Amino acid sequence: MWYDRREMNKLVVVESPTKARTLGKFLGEEFKVVSSMGHVRDLPKSELGVDVEHDFQPHYLIAKGKKKTTTMLKKAAREADLLFLATDPDREGEAIAWHILEVTKAPKAQRVVFHEITEEAIAEAFAHPRELDLKLVDSQQARRILDRLVGYQLSPLLWRKVRAGLSAGRVQSVAVRLIVEREREREAFKPQEYWEIEARLQKGEQQTFTAKLVEKGGKKITLGGKEEADQVVAELKEADYEVVKVEKKERRRYPYPPFTTSTLQQAAVNVLGFSAARTMRVAQNLYEAGLITYHRTDSVTLSEKALKEIRGFIRKEYGSSYLPEIANRYKTRVRLAQEAHEAIRPTKVELRAESLEAGGDEKKLYELIWRQAVACQVVPAVYEQVNVEIKADGYLFKVVGSKLLFDGFTRVTGGAGEDKGLPEQKVGDKLSLVELLPSQHFTEPPPRYTEATLVKALEEEGIGRPSTYAPIISTIQGRGYVSKEGNQLRPEDVGIVVSDLLVAYFPKVVDLSFTARMEEELDEIAKGERQWVPVVAEFYEPFAKDLEKAQQNIDKSSVTTLEETAESCPECGKPLVVKLGKYGRFYSCSGFPECKFTKPFIETIGMKCPGCGEGEVIVKRTRRGKIFYGCSRYPKCQWASWRKPEKEGEEDEKEPPQG
Repeated sequence: MWYDRREMNKLVVVESPTKARTLGKFLGEEFKVVSSMGHVRDLPKSELGVDVEHDFQPHYLIAKGKKKTTTMLKKAAREADLLFLATDPDREGEAIAWHILEVTKAPKAQRVVFHEITEEAIAEAFAHPRELDLKLVDSQQARRILDRLVGYQLSPLLWRKVRAGLSAGRVQSVAVRLIVEREREREAFKPQEYWEIEARLQKGEQQTFTAKLVEKGGKKITLGGKEEADQVVAELKEADYEVVKVEKKERRRYPYPPFTTSTLQQAAVNVLGFSAARTMRVAQNLYEAGLITYHRTDSVTLSEKALKEIRGFIRKEYGSSYLPEIANRYKTRVRLAQEAHEAIRPTKVELRAESLEAGGDEKKLYELIWRQAVACQVVPAVYEQVNVEIKADGYLFKVVGSKLLFDGFTRVTGGAGEDKGLPEQKVGDKLSLVELLPSQHFTEPPPRYTEATLVKALEEEGIGRPSTYAPIISTIQGRGYVSKEGNQLRPEDVGIVVSDLLVAYFPKVVDLSFTARMEEELDEIAKGERQWVPVVAEFYEPFAKDLEKAQQNIDKSSVTTLEETAESCPECGKPLVVKLGKYGRFYSCSGFPECKFTKPFIETIGMKCPGCGEGEVIVKRTRRGKIFYGCSRYPKCQWASWRKPEKEGEEDEKEPPQG
């Protein structure tokens, strides 16, 4: 047996009841497995809880609602001969384990770490316990203290200078800045008209195909307007069309690596429509049930054991032709990646989603993870690609055809794509023009971030860690700084105001490079290369000076003024301005406080109500800040829609609340 039977009373502490139940299946009767229900201690909610005068020493308290849990843990630890701390295998888990040890004062404790909850992994972990890694604890503590210093000292400033109830966070503020700056890029964007021309061509009686105009006189062609396009169309109508180049080659499409936290969240958003928070919640359930490996990771590495099992499954299920000679091994391109962890994969490759005793979300996410883990070890899909160039006097058209030769990894994932076959062509073939297809287009502004693209951007910039992406996105929406329009993230007025204030007065707090460097320093603490107190001090000293300047120099009236208007105050004649208040925008007199005139701000979209045809469609918000559309004649007209109406009569199936 892999544990010592001489000490018969062993206590194992994990974070959740589900994890405790799964772990209990693999441990003997000598083990009592209990749950701490997450963190047992934290900084106080009612005060800073950090002594900035004495090396930033934190003042921890028993977390709210955890008194009963800590009493249970203390009693269980007293009755045990040995305490095993089996919390999650990351810095947060290490810190939870340290807090449990601090609370229980257990004289004999060991740390066990596993990345999957399977019998073999548990046996290995308990056979090789270790001491707590205080470097990891220090790194997590430094992050917690930095976030507390920023959050608890910026929030009162925002209350005084913007509006009550606001708060700011160290990493979340960077995410809001990205979204605000993208919105500004979109607002400044000026669409440019351009035209494209395609020709539908035919060789003899063969099937027609369409080629795109790409060059004139050996140079890339750009058509800026209709007049220009019409002139080219007129010339092309008189041209002779001849095939001048046919190139056939094999193209290989390779599978993606197995999932990291970031790529899993991106795929779940794009494929399943899950939010980042929903993805992590479901993944947590799968991990604690022993179905997948640990889901907070930035590694694309698979263990040798996993590679052997997956390759064996591919050979048996799909045949040797789908198996590469040697296993596919991937290297991460992410900054600060921790390669000691493993990618997210099923713990048993033979277990399919349909056979799981789990909820619908769990089955969907498991299937996504399973397909990626298996497909990453399959050979590439192979296509025959045909590139054809067609000359029309001084103009050149191009068309690309492709045909699937071998499905490879798409046998697992699907998505091989339809064949885009072309009629057989050879150089010198004369073609007939069937019709010319000019089309007008306009350049598009950069797209708003979605949860998927924001996670990708944060990861590429080195902002946050795998465990923080989902909380960041949830927090900035929960605070009302950002809202969702469909799947797009749009900054709210309050988010723009707060972001601009932070950029002006706390440039380092919202600087991408500075925040990424802070992540590197936290990693260095975790490796024992730096001490945590100097890292916090280097951040705090200039931050405290910026805070003092901001308190003296920020003028609330100017900060909360969103825009000026051409409208005059009916009471004093001074211009009205749009201000940001507790409940959003409103009109105010620029002569405030001498003149206290105000009136509501109503945002219209420039169309009549589809319900009554009399009122205007106006933009409204629920108490949680979600946008919907209603009628300006409410309550006389009850029409409402979650979707922005595009034409008369469009109405959402489920009406949002009015009032």
